[in-house]
Amino acid sequence: MRLGIKGKQVLGVTSIVGAVVVVLSLMHLARLAQVSLDESSARAELLANAIYHRAREVVADQPEAYAALRADTGLRSLLEASLYDNNVTFAAIVDAQGVAVAHADPSQEGQPVPVAADLGELLTRPSFYQLSAIYRDQGRNLDFAEPLLLDDRPIGSIHIGVSTLLIRRDLNRSLGPAIVTALLALGMAVFGATVLAQLLLRPIHVIRSGLTRLGKGEAGVQLDLPQADEFGELGTFFNTVSAQLAADRSQMAGQVAHLESAVEHLEDAVAIVGPDGRLLFANPAMRVLVPSAAVGAALDALVAADHPLRRIAEDTLSTRQSRGPTSATFADLKGETGERLLLAHPVNDAAGGLVGVMLIGRNVEYLGQVESTIRYSRKLAALGRLSAGVAHEVKNPLNAMMIHLELLRQHVAPSALASARGSGRGPLGIETPVTGPPPAALQHIEVIAREIRRLDEVVQGFLKFTRPEDLKLQPVDLGDLIGDVVPVVTPEAEQRGVHIVVEASSAPEVNGDPSMLRQALMNLALNACQAMPDGGTLRLGCEPARGRKVKVTVSDTGVGIKPEHLQRIFDLYFTTKERGSGIGLSMVYRTVQMHDGEIEVQSTPGKGTTFTVLLPQA
Repeated sequence: MRLGIKGKQVLGVTSIVGAVVVVLSLMHLARLAQVSLDESSARAELLANAIYHRAREVVADQPEAYAALRADTGLRSLLEASLYDNNVTFAAIVDAQGVAVAHADPSQEGQPVPVAADLGELLTRPSFYQLSAIYRDQGRNLDFAEPLLLDDRPIGSIHIGVSTLLIRRDLNRSLGPAIVTALLALGMAVFGATVLAQLLLRPIHVIRSGLTRLGKGEAGVQLDLPQADEFGELGTFFNTVSAQLAADRSQMAGQVAHLESAVEHLEDAVAIVGPDGRLLFANPAMRVLVPSAAVGAALDALVAADHPLRRIAEDTLSTRQSRGPTSATFADLKGETGERLLLAHPVNDAAGGLVGVMLIGRNVEYLGQVESTIRYSRKLAALGRLSAGVAHEVKNPLNAMMIHLELLRQHVAPSALASARGSGRGPLGIETPVTGPPPAALQHIEVIAREIRRLDEVVQGFLKFTRPEDLKLQPVDLGDLIGDVVPVVTPEAEQRGVHIVVEASSAPEVNGDPSMLRQALMNLALNACQAMPDGGTLRLGCEPARGRKVKVTVSDTGVGIKPEHLQRIFDLYFTTKERGSGIGLSMVYRTVQMHDGEIEVQSTPGKGTTFTVLLPQA
């Protein structure tokens, strides 16, 4: 049977306490034995002295000393009374030949008194020896002897018998409470050892539990141990190691997730075949080319023996060398055929062993489309640069027009004011009529200025939309970002009687530019407030979504968007507002696209609109 640390500790403490209790009990019992022997010796001596004095009185004037001793009733009473004394078995007067002259038991008179061990000699021995003498064999008599003198001449001796069996009986009576005390002490020792083991071994159990959780793959395991001893230091070291493991595991999981996400969304068909020829992985594009491709399926069961995909895989497995590109034709589920370029690369582990073969099928048609798209994008970029240059050239004359228009207003304003009064006074105080432009001229100047400013805003918006911006990517908490937007939107919402509700759960961080995302959320929130002129509810929220994405929602209970306008709301300069610029939603769409995200809109006229933004996790 395997004994744990707790069991060993309890057994050890209990054994030590038990040994101490046994030793103390033996010492106590030995002390009791010594006391009992001393008391028995004292009683025997007292009895012997009483018999001695009575015997001296009896034989003092008697010529036949032994007969007088035997016949004396007082002496007989003393001898018989000795039988009622504790631990005393007999009392007798013995002559010089060891024959009983007078005995507590009259039938023993005239009989030799058995020789017994001397009680006085036993009293000189150590207490443990005395204890062993009392409990040795079935018991025996100890003899206390005192000489009987007549005129300083010994005529016999007085013998008192003390029984070790009777002493043992008294000790056994005293031993009961001692045994109970010892058992209580042992019980308390076991309880105390158990509690102590629980307290002392708790850190070990906590550490073992933490290690078990780590072994099961749980991340971020932390131990709560007191810092006042070595276990606290061990717990701190464990927490450091656990945090490092969690960080490494999170980083590795993120990298694996990014890799899987990238492979899942590749236009190229990718598969990994193990050394045994079974499929370990296949992305959606590969499953389109080989519909029966499933993890664990054998490659020879998926394609024919003469198929290029199988040949290139088997060739790479045997030679451990990259192969391809090789052209092959595949038919999809619709029966349409397409050309693919097949490549195969061996995948080795850190020790150089073959883990598998990665098969890649590149879509030749898609590559052509990509090249066409790149050429078209370059043309659009050149057109954008040209448009930006034109807008910049238009902006400079607009600034000059605004300056000269302001000078014209300053020149026309005094004349218009005087014309409104009707006349003026010359140097001699003679009223002279004042001629000049009518006050309506100022109105025309104001219209021209307002239109120039509107045109300048359009040009500014166009430049801002076409000007390339550098993304400053970093982990962004969208919940905190919504918290930053709410105070900015609150004045607009309060002015229109809009109630703001934030539903930002603990969503993962996204990798983005904080200022651009904040501006996009602010534009959506302000548009939502402006869509509720009679008040309503604005809801801002974010939560995790499928495919390692984070969903941001901005919904209102406003007037909604007409169905014919939904397809155009993200177009530059498109607006249904009286004073709208048509740039805000275009900038939002551009920001989401730059962050590799998606934006959707759902609207019901008269009930409200909901914008949903999906951004990839960091």
